[in-house]
Amino acid sequence: MKTEFNRTDGLFSLCGLNCGLCPMQIRGECSGCFNGSTCYQSCPLAPCNVKHENVQYCYQCEEYPCRRYDGIDRFDSLISHRNQKKDLAKAKQIGIEAYLSEQQAKKAILTRLLEGYDDGRRDVFYCLAVNMLDVSDLRKILKAADDKTETMPLQKKADYMVFLLKACAEKRDIPLKLRH
Repeated sequence: MKTEFNRTDGLFSLCGLNCGLCPMQIRGECSGCFNGSTCYQSCPLAPCNVKHENVQYCYQCEEYPCRRYDGIDRFDSLISHRNQKKDLAKAKQIGIEAYLSEQQAKKAILTRLLEGYDDGRRDVFYCLAVNMLDVSDLRKILKAADDKTETMPLQKKADYMVFLLKACAEKRDIPLKLRH
């Protein structure tokens, strides 16, 4: 029987949050959901992970979705809970390797946004947008912004990027607001 919290993935959590795309982790305020992390003390699912051997993600458990997931998509945090169950289902459907590859692509896009388009107050918005929008849309938006904003000052670049992300989200009927 497993006796300790044992996960190696710091990008996608046990419960379906995209830790690698979260402003708290980017700022160093959260170590994520893996071995040696502070997650174990506060996460109600970590002890469950210890109880169920060979379960790295909740969707792998025969009891999933359990009562811990009741209403979980009604709450937001800095990294939106809205896609938590949807992301677990996608990881199960396409396979964890393909899902993590997509998340690594999103993390690279987020890094580009933060390095080239953040005026010091857009990190939460960019994290939310990258979580909610599709990789192909994000790549198109980044290319369009790179082409158009090369000579713009940072503030204008940030404003233009927010405009593009919001326009894409609206077209896809994806809300880019956290529910409080």
